[in-house]
Amino acid sequence: MNVRLFAILLCLVSCAAHAAHEPADDPLTLDAAAIRDAGIVIESLTPRVVADEVNAPGEVRVDAYNTLLVSPRVASQVVSRRAKLGDVVAAGDTLVVLSSVDVAETQGRLVVATQDWNRVAALGKRAVSARRYNEALIERDQARARLRAYGLTDAQIARLFRRGSAAADGTFELVAPGPGRVTTDAFLVGERIEPGRTLFTLVSESSVWVEARLAPAAAEQVKEGDAVVVVAHGSELPGKVIQRSHQTDEKTRTVDVRIQVDNENDLLHPGELVEARIALASQVRRLAVPADAIVLLQNQPTLFVRRAKPGQFEAVPVRTGDTRGGWTEIREGAKAGTAYVSKGAFALKARLLRSQLGEH
Repeated sequence: MNVRLFAILLCLVSCAAHAAHEPADDPLTLDAAAIRDAGIVIESLTPRVVADEVNAPGEVRVDAYNTLLVSPRVASQVVSRRAKLGDVVAAGDTLVVLSSVDVAETQGRLVVATQDWNRVAALGKRAVSARRYNEALIERDQARARLRAYGLTDAQIARLFRRGSAAADGTFELVAPGPGRVTTDAFLVGERIEPGRTLFTLVSESSVWVEARLAPAAAEQVKEGDAVVVVAHGSELPGKVIQRSHQTDEKTRTVDVRIQVDNENDLLHPGELVEARIALASQVRRLAVPADAIVLLQNQPTLFVRRAKPGQFEAVPVRTGDTRGGWTEIREGAKAGTAYVSKGAFALKARLLRSQLGEH
């Protein structure tokens, strides 16, 4: 701001605050009861750490560390669907029933191997050779291990043991490995599915990622663990930086910064555009006051300070900096140690304006 203009504004505000009245008529002179009723709180202006902030656009993405892909490990055919898009499932819930020739063969092999092993085990090592004993045990264990490799759970294998050969029909259930919401399920009943093809995507929506794009110079200042405020749908959600890319995008010339945001209220959804305000880990100390301590008088930021005489206040124009975390930086107009009104500034402003309008 031009120094001369700042001085003129200083004079205007001071004149408004001290128009020629007797002390008894001064709207900025209050007794103890008026001070208490106005909720005025006096504090000393001191330096404090005011974190620098970087603002950047961001896009909501799924938290890949809490996302599960569900796919068969063996060529199969879809027999029936048990879950659909949008369902919330728990770990162990059945998602789809599949049928596989390879699974049928292995199920039959396990039934036979189990029966063989039971006979050998009943005879004992003294009645059969050690080689025969070990072969029977290994045959059973390998068949069971192969079914586990195909994706069958221990509970499904146990049911096979109870039912015997009648259950060796090749059908098996693909279950949820963890909790989440079904966000993809692109397949049809009766379709043949190759190993590794994703049938379901399960996403835990309790947290999401925000991918913010920063200019390289700004990204260099961001550190893992920096606090972030994500602005979306008129709300401010807390988050933190968990990763920063070490590569600049060739097309946008920006650097991706990954932010983790708690989403227990299901406010954020993948694909949405948001604003990320990243507080940099700065230790610079600046004079700052609560944002509500600053009022506008004649379109000039003003701070009310306490004068030497008890109960008297003065409107002092100030030049402010950024407001972050509810604190506004004071760059000019007040010095460290100044006693100022931290609460109740709007009440003093109202008294001053009423006085100028001739009201009492």
